Amino acid sequence: MGSGKSTIGNILAKNLHREFQDSDHFIEKKTGVDVARIFDIEGEEGFRERETKALKELLSHNNRVIATGGGSVVSKKNRALLKSKGYIIFLDTSANQQMYRLRRDKKRPLLQTENPLERLEKLLEVRRPIYLDLADLAVKTDRRVARKLAADILKQLPDHLK
Repeated sequence: MGSGKSTIGNILAKNLHREFQDSDHFIEKKTGVDVARIFDIEGEEGFRERETKALKELLSHNNRVIATGGGSVVSKKNRALLKSKGYIIFLDTSANQQMYRLRRDKKRPLLQTENPLERLEKLLEVRRPIYLDLADLAVKTDRRVARKLAADILKQLPDHLK
């Protein structure tokens, strides 16, 4: 959340001549409602089930760059899917940087709380170790310009992905 997955993913996809998909947008298109509404109706558990189905479908096609929802890795099923089908890049972003980037965003269900920074810190505490364990490549994103960050990532990709 707020790490730049969609922005960086789009840049990488264009440079690699691949299709870009954002799993949250994919779910919204399939359901006809936004992620916040799904959370309202089905809760986080219901959304995560939809997310797993979406990932299965998105990963069934090769040569895509996919931005997953920040919490997708909490599910063991999703981790197994991602690890078996993709090259995983973790955009390692501090809670303070995420808060800065999301300061005007009112559509994030998990941040609709009295203290969104505290929520981000708690989410990061749970998710960061999972991402670090899962990732093929981890890059720090704080205070980095998207185009330069994407260029650095492209340089670090294995040849078979370029």
